[in-house]
Amino acid sequence: MNYRNGQSSLFVVLVCSFVLLYSLLLPQRSQAQSRPAADLIISNAKIWTVDKSSPTAQAVAVLGDRIVAVGSTTEVDGWRGPRTQVIDAAGKLVLPGFNDAHVHFVSGGMQLDNIQLNDASSPEEFARRVGERAKATPKGEWIVGGNWDETKWNPPNMPTKELIDALTPDTPVFVSRYDGHMGLANSVALRLAGITAQTPDPPGGTIVRDAQGNPTGALKDAATVYIDKVIPPLTHDQRLKIVKRALAYAASVGVTSVQHMIPSLNDIAVYSELLRRGELTARIYAAPSIRYVDDLAKLGIGHAFGGPYLRIGALKAFADGSLGSGTAYFYEPFLNQGNNRGLLSDEMHPISLMRDRYMIADAAGLQLCTHAIGDEGISTILDLYAEVIKAHGEADRRLRIEHAQHMAAKDFERFAQLHVIASVQPYHAIDDGRFAESHIGHDRASRTYAFRTFLDHGVRLAFGTDWEVAPLDPLLTVYAAVTRATLDGKNPGGWFPEQKLTVAEAVEAYTMGSAYAEFQENDKGSITPGKLADMVLLSEDIFSIPPEKIRDVRVLKTFVGGKLVFDSAAARHH
Repeated sequence: MNYRNGQSSLFVVLVCSFVLLYSLLLPQRSQAQSRPAADLIISNAKIWTVDKSSPTAQAVAVLGDRIVAVGSTTEVDGWRGPRTQVIDAAGKLVLPGFNDAHVHFVSGGMQLDNIQLNDASSPEEFARRVGERAKATPKGEWIVGGNWDETKWNPPNMPTKELIDALTPDTPVFVSRYDGHMGLANSVALRLAGITAQTPDPPGGTIVRDAQGNPTGALKDAATVYIDKVIPPLTHDQRLKIVKRALAYAASVGVTSVQHMIPSLNDIAVYSELLRRGELTARIYAAPSIRYVDDLAKLGIGHAFGGPYLRIGALKAFADGSLGSGTAYFYEPFLNQGNNRGLLSDEMHPISLMRDRYMIADAAGLQLCTHAIGDEGISTILDLYAEVIKAHGEADRRLRIEHAQHMAAKDFERFAQLHVIASVQPYHAIDDGRFAESHIGHDRASRTYAFRTFLDHGVRLAFGTDWEVAPLDPLLTVYAAVTRATLDGKNPGGWFPEQKLTVAEAVEAYTMGSAYAEFQENDKGSITPGKLADMVLLSEDIFSIPPEKIRDVRVLKTFVGGKLVFDSAAARHH
């Protein structure tokens, strides 16, 4: 043996012996003494964990941005230290933070300040609000947003440019229908976009025309692109302001994670900037358009790439339009609309284009989220998903259909067999339920927003809102799923009540269901040790109050990563 090596070995033996002797002589410290103190403890709470192994608790402890203990007040009290912030929940309900599986976060933020037309109950009121906004709009700026809904008018006729032209002689207007699949342009906007009687309908879109063939101002689906091209784009500072406004609003309604469908790349840049500045108060999974599939595939990122606050790796595609605009794609025609069966989107012209994009995305490990509303639109996407699986073999893909509204009876079983997630928005059910049967009849409506049927077939649900199409408030979504009471008050016992969910099922779909839909079920979705400390404190116990009262429940506090991002008491003082 080399002398130097021998000397070194002898030294290691002596050090190890000393350490062992010291540890034996040193009094054993208690586990409580050796454990670091929690940064936050919420105690005296009624916690619904959404963790089946331990569904309820009284207290939760947070260290850093993670949950370290969940249990009785006594058990969790062992984590208390001199600097621990302790919040007494006064017996109120604590849930995991809500994860909205389908939002349009920037347009939602814009709509907080845009013209509001959704509750305009007549064409005259619609026109009055547009005229008022035009008076206050600086020269050269557009009036956008709106979210109008002609089904609230009597008769429910679609608006035309004549309704607003005289009130907006110099102001370009393009106000969207609330489903986002149709908009109304005034004559100024049509002129700027170069839309005339000679302008052809684009694939996947319709320019609505009068009896003489002239544009009425109404544009459906892909036809709205003509206008989009001439609306001035947001500046970086405008976008930043809008996102911060949306984040503050999300915190106020208990939304701690959002899955943003079709963000522009500029939106993602803003999220990235706020992340660097430590100013993101909601976690974001961004799903750009499938048109970017080649770029994302080249990056080699796969699904859910990023960190706890910002991820990419999903792609959003469109199969068809919407029910209210008459553009959802059905096997049979809409009622009282001639031969209209709806439209396949421009991304489906030809269908082989979508198939090719799916194959590229799946080969790169990217997640597919496809908007499909009509029964044939949904069926067509399930066919394409089956082809992807056949071509590339079984894998943990978490394929999603967004909305999945009007199902063919044969397709519930296929959803389950292909492990497709139904990413659904229950508020749409109580909204569409006002008019759906007049559009598609009772039989097809019975398989509309069929949440119970999905669960019975073993299909996973992920809940969202489609904000700005519907309100971001999760309590309205839970209310909708549990009561199915339509907004017109005509179905107090529930529209197709056999499809109602329990409160527990609705909360699970909004937390664990949405987390699973973005590959994050091991990091969020339940109040479980080791998971991110995203939680909400509610004003009432939604499990014990009458279901119709759920819509009135308010968020008292919202925590993201253990940090208080909304406090109703502080908000009231402002």
